[in-house]
Amino acid sequence: MPRSKAAEKAVRSSERRRLRNRAVKSMTKTTLTKAQKALAGGDLEAAQSAVAVSIKSLDKAAKKGVIHSNTADRRKSRLMKRLNKVTPAPAAKSKTRSKASKAARASKASEAPVVPETTEASEAESEE
Repeated sequence: MPRSKAAEKAVRSSERRRLRNRAVKSMTKTTLTKAQKALAGGDLEAAQSAVAVSIKSLDKAAKKGVIHSNTADRRKSRLMKRLNKVTPAPAAKSKTRSKASKAARASKASEAPVVPETTEASEAESEE
């Protein structure tokens, strides 16, 4: 039992924080579970929206101090890894360059006009 008025107040405030934290943690866990089930279900749009809601709830929990920010970041990272495995990858551009594009760049380089450098001596002569 608390012995002082300050200790009594600390008990009351810690109980309020505990209840708030419990509600936030519960909501965060629920959204994470829904996102994981949506990812397992295979519906891409539902999974993306569930992941977005889950990330938002993790950010809110971290902002309120209910969970550590590194914990929230780690969970978001793992969730995004799962989402990226389900999401089809966009068509990647070819890294090899064609001969035609090399020839086009070479011709553009040769067409560039050559600008003579101006020196102080040539400027002085043009002024006279």
